[in-house]
This record gives sequence, structure tokens and C-alpha cells, in this order.
Amino acid sequence: MGTHYKGSKEEQETLNAFIKLTRASESVNGRLSRHLSEANLTVTQFGTLEALLHLGPLNQRELGQKLLKSGGNITLVIDNLQKSDLVEKKTDPNDRRAVIISLTEKGKKYIEDVFPRHLEKIKEEFAELSSEEKNQLARICKKLGRKPEEESC
Repeated sequence: MGTHYKGSKEEQETLNAFIKLTRASESVNGRLSRHLSEANLTVTQFGTLEALLHLGPLNQRELGQKLLKSGGNITLVIDNLQKSDLVEKKTDPNDRRAVIISLTEKGKKYIEDVFPRHLEKIKEEFAELSSEEKNQLARICKKLGRKPEEESC
């Protein structure tokens, strides 16, 4: 279902593209979120563990920036992962105000088990797209995502 707005052709095309992008994203994320909830993880918790697995220990601020999460939100996520003994916090030796987050041994084993299964679910979601379509979608999303924040408001 597209827009019912009776504006210009450009406005209708833009709204239709936005509606389709939003609905597709919500639909895919909803299905993937259900899969993660079976592993007792939120999307942000999974993103945190996945980032630490593939990038290594990260400063808490950097981690929040990578996941596009506010400082308060990423603090809560990390605190909950720490309570489950999946991550640990250490003071950055180069900046005592900063905190470095890393996987515990339990966290590393956990995400190494969950990640491949989640990747399979993602592959299932994208199975309808050809390789060329996936690359085209990635380019378009990157282009939209890089727009400066002050211009997009």
C-alpha cells in the first residue's frame, strides 16, 4: 500500500519509497527480532556482542556510535550483558574517563554459537534478492544513511 497523499509526483514517489522502505525494514526486523528473542537477546544486545566478536574490545562511546545508540541506552544494554556475564568493563588505561567493553569467555562462546544461526535467518530473509539486487540495495541504503543529520531534519 502506498501513499494516499495527493501532492506532486515527486512527493508521491518519495512518500511511496519511504513507506516501502519502512515497512520492509519493520517486517524483516520483526521476524529477526523474534529469532533473537529465542536466544534471550534484544537486537541491540546482539549487535553489541557481534561488534565485540568481530571488532574486538571497544570503548563504550565508540560502541554506542557503531550501533547508533545513545549513551544511556548503550549503558543499559552493557549493564544487562554484564549481569549475564557476557561482557566485562575495564577502565581505559589511556583515558581513565573511558570504559573499554570486551567479551567474557562465556560471551565469546555464546555469540559464536548464536551468530551463525542468526546469519542463516538473515540469509533466508534476503533469499528473494539476487546478488545484484543485494548490492544495489546496500548502495542505496548507504547513500541514504550517510546524509548529514542536520540536513535530514
